[in-house]
Amino acid sequence: MSKETILIVDDERDLLDLIEYNLEKEGYDVLKAENGQEGIRLAKKHHPDLIILDVMMPKMNGIEVIRELKYDRELKFKPVIFLTARSDEKTELEGLELGADDYLAKPISTAKLLSRIKTVLRRVAAADEPDIVLNAADLVIDRSRYVVSRGSEEFQLPRKEFEVLSYLAARPGKVLDRQTLLNEVWGNNIYVIDRTVDVHIRKIREKLGDHYIETIKGVGYRFKE
Repeated sequence: MSKETILIVDDERDLLDLIEYNLEKEGYDVLKAENGQEGIRLAKKHHPDLIILDVMMPKMNGIEVIRELKYDRELKFKPVIFLTARSDEKTELEGLELGADDYLAKPISTAKLLSRIKTVLRRVAAADEPDIVLNAADLVIDRSRYVVSRGSEEFQLPRKEFEVLSYLAARPGKVLDRQTLLNEVWGNNIYVIDRTVDVHIRKIREKLGDHYIETIKGVGYRFKE
């Protein structure tokens, strides 16, 4: 049985209780918050292994919460799943761009939610296992610290941007389409839109420069050899 701690932040008390019941049946420890401010407080106090986050909440909405989490050195790499009735593409892209690992629309079956939680936790564990330093062009990609270095400069990318860069850099010269990147970085049973990849590539280029990752029009991307 799993011993991971999951924080649920949602202003629907009945939904909080339902998710808590089912997560505890699966062996997870559960923390609950009914607004964004309380969610931030509990996250900073307990450092949960995963956070389930609503978008529309009093005091602080979910977008504001994840933005604050990503500024916290100890919480910035914690996986976040949005679970919300807000299903428009603009909000989904904003959440994913800020580093969310998945974006689920309410209502959702308990079985499907549990499956997505397990998928995200497995992927995070797998990504954290190898203590690998990858040299690519003039970059040093350190998976043990989630840091990219270039000379004396260090760049701390959000988890998904780091994983996209790392996956491409480990296969220099190979053209990878968006679906492959979605499957390998987000998981093949996590449904996010193709534009998510484009957004993360754009963010990587803004930080590192646009000369590492090449766009192959109509196909996908490759890391330049």
